[in-house]
Amino acid sequence: MAANITTEYKLNEKIMLIQVFVVLFLCINLLLITTFFSKEVFYTTMRYVLFAVTLMSDCLFLFVTDILLILSYYRFMIQMWLCLIIYIISSLYMFVTPVTLTAMTLERYVAICLPLRHAELCSPRSTLHGFLIIHSLSSLPCIVVLSMFFASASSASYTQGRTCSVEIFIIHMWQGHLRSAINQFYFLIMCITIVFSYVKIMRAAKAASGEDKMSTWRGLRTVGLHALQLLLCLIQLWCPFIEAALLKINIMVFINVRYFNYITFILAPRCLSPLIYGLRDELFFHALKRLALCGLRKKH
Repeated sequence: MAANITTEYKLNEKIMLIQVFVVLFLCINLLLITTFFSKEVFYTTMRYVLFAVTLMSDCLFLFVTDILLILSYYRFMIQMWLCLIIYIISSLYMFVTPVTLTAMTLERYVAICLPLRHAELCSPRSTLHGFLIIHSLSSLPCIVVLSMFFASASSASYTQGRTCSVEIFIIHMWQGHLRSAINQFYFLIMCITIVFSYVKIMRAAKAASGEDKMSTWRGLRTVGLHALQLLLCLIQLWCPFIEAALLKINIMVFINVRYFNYITFILAPRCLSPLIYGLRDELFFHALKRLALCGLRKKH
């Protein structure tokens, strides 16, 4: 009895700590989104638009996954239709961020290696097309998983109350294998794109001189940070398989690993976006500082 109370207390502590991180992250992101809409240059430039897409995607994804985490830890039962809505949002925006990061890396490649075509390829019209392509590509894994679920599930399963998780949409083992194969395919394509862009920008950096060299090396560091952020996001795709295996072995190990995965592979990579553009980009940082100072003056 005492051991159960201690375990529950530690669990509550972990959940509360995560809530603090999530609220802090959402507040920072909302400030950055407000800054994005404060200047016309931001919402007419592709790299800033893509940055805003990652911010909004991260906010939605964190909010929904936080709800899923609470439901999972406390074993709350919800109706299948509500779990379906939560799953669609979390599955879509789990992929939107890494796909957008890949698009941002390609934008840096075009800006540095193909500067004469940058205005044409990264125009506002192309940005809109890019936004639609990103969401279309990100929705494919979700569509495949749900199509398999609707084809295999009995009609009674739609009205049952369940603890909501990704695993309840995987009925047969082959469905899990197919989902894993899709995730690995996305992982491979994104990694190839990042490595290709990094190598090309590195070559351009070595060949550049003077001010161009500094700008190119800055672009290379940005791509390097995108690569780290993307790696952490993509490792997250493997987490459900590790957690499902641990659930069969020991419930406490499963809880501790899920907590670690949430902090390391969901929260951490999404904290890098504000660092990469919110603080490192001079134009955006000055606009952010001006907005913060205006807010403080109004408060006083």
